[in-house]
Amino acid sequence: MAAHAALENLTVLDLTRVLAGPFCTMMLADMGARVIKIEIPNGGDDTRAYPPFRANTKGEQESIYFANINRNKKGITLNLKSEEGKKLFRDLVKKADIVVENYRPGVMDKLGLGYDELRKINSRIIYGSVSGFGNTGPYRLRPGYDILAQAMGGMMAITGTPGGPPTRVGSAIGDILGGLHLAIGLLAAVNARNITGQGQRVDISLMDAVIAATENTGIKYLESGKIPPRMGNRYAAVSPYDAFHVKDGTIIIAAGNQHLYEKLCTEILHRPDMITDPRFTDMNGRLEHQDDIKEVIEETLQDQTMDQAVELLLSKGIPAGPIYDIQQIMQDPQVKERDMFIRMEHPTLGEITVNGCAIKLNDTPASVDTPAPALGQDNGEILKEYLGLEDGVLREYRERGIV
Repeated sequence: MAAHAALENLTVLDLTRVLAGPFCTMMLADMGARVIKIEIPNGGDDTRAYPPFRANTKGEQESIYFANINRNKKGITLNLKSEEGKKLFRDLVKKADIVVENYRPGVMDKLGLGYDELRKINSRIIYGSVSGFGNTGPYRLRPGYDILAQAMGGMMAITGTPGGPPTRVGSAIGDILGGLHLAIGLLAAVNARNITGQGQRVDISLMDAVIAATENTGIKYLESGKIPPRMGNRYAAVSPYDAFHVKDGTIIIAAGNQHLYEKLCTEILHRPDMITDPRFTDMNGRLEHQDDIKEVIEETLQDQTMDQAVELLLSKGIPAGPIYDIQQIMQDPQVKERDMFIRMEHPTLGEITVNGCAIKLNDTPASVDTPAPALGQDNGEILKEYLGLEDGVLREYRERGIV
């Protein structure tokens, strides 16, 4: 076990729920930050009611979804609509490094807990917010969900089969991208604080995050005046870079530059003439004539199984691989070696499997150590340690619905 965790000196007050915010704070917690998840008493995060479920030791259905995204976090409850709950939160802010929330813009200000108020009691506080459209602009007050971000951020317009309808990416990529941008922004603000001594606000929009991930789509439109079409598995800048049918399935080939294309022609297709063919001499030509190249590749590999075709291509130094489903991913030795799925003991669910952390740090590695908290599980520990509350006061607050 490492002597230190990368973010062990940071305390994060996490007011987020569902996915974008909790994904961000999950990453921070995996890297050692002390994340205190704050939920509504007698309710909690919406994802406590999201499938998949498993019967716990009490015979109740408990969410594995919640268990995955909220591991490594402490859990308390606070009623932020009550004056006592607000005071407890403000007192926690005085001792915290970061506050993260994903309410619609303006909600925290109405509660008297927005950034402008919190910075008065802790000038070093870093305040991160993630919402559908951010804290500025004409859409700022609109509700926002992943599918809206994918739709309005341009991802759906470029995803799907040629001539087919705009298609949502299979995962909640807008939420994940929002969470990633929020984590990066928070850590940038931490470093800035090391320089200036002051905290700041980090404002993330799911729509912005999706637009950023469409990479050269906007540039292509501005340069050509044409709206990029849906291309299926192809890529607008490189060819051959696609899915190809073989004997027992489909594989990916990514000949991403001239050298790889020439190796493909000579060592796999045995068609050196395709290097000098005027249709294929440069990338623009290959993009224009992708169907012709695909026909030759699939004809050449039609008697090869997926494993055989991938092995052949890799043996010649040409990037290739299978298209995995989740069962195949979990069985893959590379995935196992990289600890991308972690088994852990949960106090009410028994052994569960959660996602591993994709960030691999050499000296201060991320780790998945503790299960997601039960609702209000750590009220006593946190409120005693940070605020010095006594048992009698905690009991009274619990009875009154403040915690």
